[in-house]
Amino acid sequence: MKEIKVGIIGFGTVGSGTAEILVKQADLLRQRTGLRITLARVADRSADSLPPEFDCCAFSNDADDVINDPDIDIVAELIGGLEPARDFVLRAIASGKHIVTANKALLSLHGSQIFQAAAAAGVEVGFEASVAGGIPVIKALKEGLAANRINVIMGILNGTANYILSRMTDEGLPFATVLADAQARGYAEADPSYDVDGIDTAHKLVILMAIAYGINISLADVIIEGISRIEPIDIAYAKQFGCRIKLLAISKNYGDHVEARVHPTMVPEEHMLASVNGAYNAVYFNGDMAGNVMLYGRGAGGLPTGSAVVADIIDTARNIAAGCPNRVPGLSFKRDDIVDCLITPMAQLTGAYYFRMSVHDEPGVLAEIAGILGENGISIESVIQKKRQESGPVPVVIRTHAAVEEAVNLALGEIDSRDFCTSKTVKIRILA
Repeated sequence: MKEIKVGIIGFGTVGSGTAEILVKQADLLRQRTGLRITLARVADRSADSLPPEFDCCAFSNDADDVINDPDIDIVAELIGGLEPARDFVLRAIASGKHIVTANKALLSLHGSQIFQAAAAAGVEVGFEASVAGGIPVIKALKEGLAANRINVIMGILNGTANYILSRMTDEGLPFATVLADAQARGYAEADPSYDVDGIDTAHKLVILMAIAYGINISLADVIIEGISRIEPIDIAYAKQFGCRIKLLAISKNYGDHVEARVHPTMVPEEHMLASVNGAYNAVYFNGDMAGNVMLYGRGAGGLPTGSAVVADIIDTARNIAAGCPNRVPGLSFKRDDIVDCLITPMAQLTGAYYFRMSVHDEPGVLAEIAGILGENGISIESVIQKKRQESGPVPVVIRTHAAVEEAVNLALGEIDSRDFCTSKTVKIRILA
């Protein structure tokens, strides 16, 4: 029976989860592949040793011991971050090793360099775990939907942000309170900016778009807005409109240009994504042949993400045994068919909007707001103005019909500059 040896760089949450699966599921992997997939080496600079259940493999604090081991066929890079991860991956490729990684930041910024190096060396790069943890999103897109022109990608791709918004919705708590509790429970990092500012979600959207459309795209192409300005009052108004607020990754394919954006969105309750709560993730595709498809599951955690890493290891091991590495191109499209594509300017996008304005309770204010919106071609669908309960500003909430983003920004800039407005207007897009 052919043996495929695996080396892991990084023994944190995902690395240890991957190692646990390789050891515990060894018999299952053998039954499914006809191969002996063996965890041969682990390198982690912050650990002194491995737990006893991993005595079957060698341990080192030096990643070079994995990269330079001639017996290792597949290297799993699971340290995250940009450097030294990029250096490790490129040197492992240069030594003829296949790569599996969960590193979405690395791929979204340096994916082109890595895939070109892998193609030149004739090795594979597996990255299922880089998007949505244990959900097999990459494989579904590369293989299951390969016969489709992908028209739409939408996703809840960050469990921390979704957990925060879900608790704000269910318990009426403010953002800061839920964030602090999530940090105390270990659901959010001490510095949560990548999660709550939408950057982590944008990294994943870049990867999905590259596969779905066969285009060159980078993080700089994505418009990104976070959730820190969302308040319980916005959650309450969303409920009145029959919506739930989610941090969505959104891309639409128009052929010669594509949308690329991440921002809070009011999602109608009847939409499949509206029911995705807590730390769960979901990705929604529309294909021209398959129609609407949604994948749902745990987007993080050692074992769910480790499951995706091992799935890539299995695919790579099968291809090694069959003598056909890169049977499925890493980015789904052949390298020569990957093209540059225009990104739709945000100013040109059209959609419905929610505005929450904080204004002085004075006669004529609402009429002035309506006039400014009308002058910019923005039609009002509904207005909610609560009676003042105490002295001070009052909220005015407006829901619009479809409007152009550029006109919306001009109108809100004018409204926010008026003396009757006491703070910057909160703007949330509404999913059509």
